[in-house]
Amino acid sequence: MPGPRRLSQRISEGDGIAIIARVSDVDSARAAEALGAKALAVEGAVAGIRESTTLPLLWVGGGQPVDADAVALRPGGWSGDDVEAVLHVRDEDELEDALEQHDPEIFLLAASGDDEDDDPLESVLELLPDVPAGKLAIADVEVASRDDVVALERAGFDAVLAPAGSVGALVGSAPPDV
Repeated sequence: MPGPRRLSQRISEGDGIAIIARVSDVDSARAAEALGAKALAVEGAVAGIRESTTLPLLWVGGGQPVDADAVALRPGGWSGDDVEAVLHVRDEDELEDALEQHDPEIFLLAASGDDEDDDPLESVLELLPDVPAGKLAIADVEVASRDDVVALERAGFDAVLAPAGSVGALVGSAPPDV
């Protein structure tokens, strides 16, 4: 069984913003990797996923992580396990608390969802300036097009979560031959 893979290393290497594909099965994981995804996000256990891909696995679901290299945690849910912690924050207060209490390497920034009139993309873009230099930022927001991905990249995001079926359109260039 392959060892752990560093999410932080994968999303910070290379040019441009990394696409982290949300997958639910082995076939979508393989397809996302072939299309240029830099990591995979799973909400639950996926039988055989560890053996089917070389990409790091980010656990974004609840419960006990299975086969994960990194785990998205809400503030207060900090863990000292042997996986990378990705602190999932939704507003300025949570971000401030996370920095004071944990000082994580990676942040997963999402819209709070409190105000239906707020544009989720704008909400995560407004959170980004509060992330200290040297920390990695992943956007957890629906991206409808490559233009949305480019806007996140220009703002300074290191990665974005996206549906597995959208990876090819969002990567923006042909992936390298595997």
